[in-house]
Amino acid sequence: MRDEAPDLSERQPRAVILGCAGERLTPEELRFFAAADPLGFVVFRRNCRSRDQLRALVEELRGCVGRENAPVLIDQEGGRVARLQPPEWRAYPSAAAIAALPDDLALEAARLDGRLIADDLAAVGITVDCAPVLDLPARDADPVIGDRAWGSDPAQVIRLAGAFCEGLLAGGVLPVIKHIPGHGRARVDSHRACPRVDAGHAILSQSDFVPFRALSAMPWAMTAHIVFAAIDDAAPVTFSRRVVDTIIRGEIGFGGVLVSDDVSMGALDGTLGERTRRTLDAGVDLVLHCNGVMAEMAEIVDAARPLSPAAVERIARGEIRRRAPAEDFDRRAAELRFAELMAGTAGPAPAQIQSRK
Repeated sequence: MRDEAPDLSERQPRAVILGCAGERLTPEELRFFAAADPLGFVVFRRNCRSRDQLRALVEELRGCVGRENAPVLIDQEGGRVARLQPPEWRAYPSAAAIAALPDDLALEAARLDGRLIADDLAAVGITVDCAPVLDLPARDADPVIGDRAWGSDPAQVIRLAGAFCEGLLAGGVLPVIKHIPGHGRARVDSHRACPRVDAGHAILSQSDFVPFRALSAMPWAMTAHIVFAAIDDAAPVTFSRRVVDTIIRGEIGFGGVLVSDDVSMGALDGTLGERTRRTLDAGVDLVLHCNGVMAEMAEIVDAARPLSPAAVERIARGEIRRRAPAEDFDRRAAELRFAELMAGTAGPAPAQIQSRK
């Protein structure tokens, strides 16, 4: 049986997701997180040495805020964005490598990819995976998206990313579709500077927004630090109430938890406190800060607010989906099948790939 969903009805945590510096919490971090009371946490490669160590860290993070089911996030896409690394964990291919398979095999592989990753994450207590990427990379775009994308055809991205999401959800892990409403046209890396997209609204609606609209029922999404000039020429998505209300919540129809991309990235201006306030003022539910630097986290926490009532409701809806009964899972059979698919040697799919006999 899974843990009970977090009770957010009496005490409202701050609307932030924070990182930590190392493989265990320091006494200073323990005191800080207990006082700051962030909704949840994010872990990176620097935090992940072994299964036992990471499981203990996740328990420690939840323990210091007193919520056994506080969300713990990770970026585990496969390919070059993978925080859990060999030899302790399995290496997974990029989205582009899976998409290069014949259609039916790619669909099966995408779902197994998500299911195997979910199995890795659930084993150490991680409940939210910041994947899949739904961006459609343009030919002249910066390579920051590149092979992280499932393709440039919206229909293919919908099929394969949707299958990946199904795999994560079947394993009890919530997917985060990103970078809403689309990062594929960015000509600069938003880690370093703020991209500006000049494509018209009609073009964006018929291309970049399409995968997000099709998968808008997913429980979480992450914003793009990008200016869409045709919609809001003055602010990147993360700071734009107009984009959040009219595009993400309106035209796309996303009703789940909206988390920012890392607010320490070079695409955003202002102090970290200003970035935090502008993000929440725009209607984004959660502010994400990843690097675990204490002084930066203190500034963000000082500027942050408790979760909004709408965010509380969205988080609860997501938890219901995460806590749905999990299917039986034969890890060994799934790994063998996945290897056959990626090697191009797979025959017909076994009828009971998800059942343990």
